[in-house]
Amino acid sequence: TFAPAYSDAGTSGDTSVVFNFGQDSTFSGATTAGGNQDDNGIGDFAYAPPAGFLALCTANLPTPSIVDGSEHFNTVLYTGNSGTNAITGVGFQPDFVWAKSRTTAFPPELYDVIRGQNRMYSSATDADAIGSITSFDSDGFTHTSGSIGTNASGDSIVAWNWKAGGTAVSNTAGSITSQVSANVDAGFSIVSFTCGSGVTSGTVGHGLGVQPQLIIGKTRNHAVNWYVQTPLLAANLSGILDTTSAWYDPGYNHWNDTHPTNTVFSVGGYMAGHADLTSPSTKICYCFANVDGYSKVGSYTGNGSTDGPMVFTGFRPAFVLLKKSSASGDNWSMYDNKRDVDNVVREYLIPNTNGAAASTDTVDFLSNGFKVRNSGAYINTSGATYIYLAFAETPFKYANAR
Repeated sequence: TFAPAYSDAGTSGDTSVVFNFGQDSTFSGATTAGGNQDDNGIGDFAYAPPAGFLALCTANLPTPSIVDGSEHFNTVLYTGNSGTNAITGVGFQPDFVWAKSRTTAFPPELYDVIRGQNRMYSSATDADAIGSITSFDSDGFTHTSGSIGTNASGDSIVAWNWKAGGTAVSNTAGSITSQVSANVDAGFSIVSFTCGSGVTSGTVGHGLGVQPQLIIGKTRNHAVNWYVQTPLLAANLSGILDTTSAWYDPGYNHWNDTHPTNTVFSVGGYMAGHADLTSPSTKICYCFANVDGYSKVGSYTGNGSTDGPMVFTGFRPAFVLLKKSSASGDNWSMYDNKRDVDNVVREYLIPNTNGAAASTDTVDFLSNGFKVRNSGAYINTSGATYIYLAFAETPFKYANAR
């Protein structure tokens, strides 16, 4: 077996071994320099590397399509004032804003470019209602009211912001015409569509051109749950954003027992016009695809230890949303790089409740993923499966550890 190493091994006593992965062909001065490089002109090897083999370094990682994650996703912190409140610092005009009071038990609110001033709660089944955000601006958004919720006077508030595609366009890729605001480069689209009464199934265009790895959807004009789908799990399983339920088979599956394709996702049950809904129902869906170095939907298995699993994403996270998929009774949880700028990340919010922020050691944000630092059931039950959605601050090629 060949190893790129130099050893001073003798017949007895301690032995030291120096490895060279392209950084020093002298093996710390132990031998004459070789000066050989890999196919990319990188490294310092004693002997010429075989064709196709590269030095182990970030310079040899592929260049990501998105170098600065904050151009497509960004978190801002602000203080509510119950009146006109222009929030800036997002860095782009957001098309989807998910905001929550950190200090008071108010519901998390969701706004998007298709529904406009209407807000929905991720912690409730409520239908659309008028909210306090009245405009999406070039560098943020503006509240013009709100004595409670995401503009309560004196409250510390966090808002997570995504860039989609601006004004929606019609999409006829599916059997049901949809209105889509899509950011293809960042793998994110907002989709609105209407099902007639009694329509039990159909397909809906999502505009991404690749398979979404997570879809979060809800009926806008009826009080029903938020339903979640991922192709990481069986096609007959649905998650529920506003409860602690595990992914389950509802029988009349809300995603029609079908995984999404590169062009459409399938709907059934309450994501279509279920028989219990006696009038046409309008839906909203948020679709997320994987983009190397920027966004990742994945899974990990818990180990029940404060020295938890290291989860590779390929970037230093700016945001992580996660949920146990294999059992019920545990909350969703949300983490970001603005509420905690150093490791360990402690503050987390629970999107399926109205509660204020909680604080305990939870995860480390690393240069190439995150490491679980808590043994709690909501994040790290031994043998349990967890689904996560993460977005990058910086791709691994350019990232440093915190």
